[in-house]
Amino acid sequence: MSSRLEKHPILSFDRGKKISFNFDGSEITGYEGETIAAALHAAGVRVLSHSIERNRPRGFYCAIGNCSSCMMEVNGEANVKVCVTMLEEGMTVRTQEGKGELL
Repeated sequence: MSSRLEKHPILSFDRGKKISFNFDGSEITGYEGETIAAALHAAGVRVLSHSIERNRPRGFYCAIGNCSSCMMEVNGEANVKVCVTMLEEGMTVRTQEGKGELL
């Protein structure tokens, strides 16, 4: 089930080509020119991380890179804010546990 907007009375959607990426072991599709968070949201993924202290779920919140609700591991790099990181073909995205490992 996709929750992607297809039509809007004011905005236009010029999507790039459809691409695939790996999320927690599953193949997900998105479009060139959109963020990882947008592709995950459209695929029905609502929880992007969990709070460190109480393990509460965190979702798509500010969408401008100011908060830490969307930090995930991308291509092995921890603490990537997926709301401002563009989707690329074949990338590997994982739900981050805790603070993530800094390399």
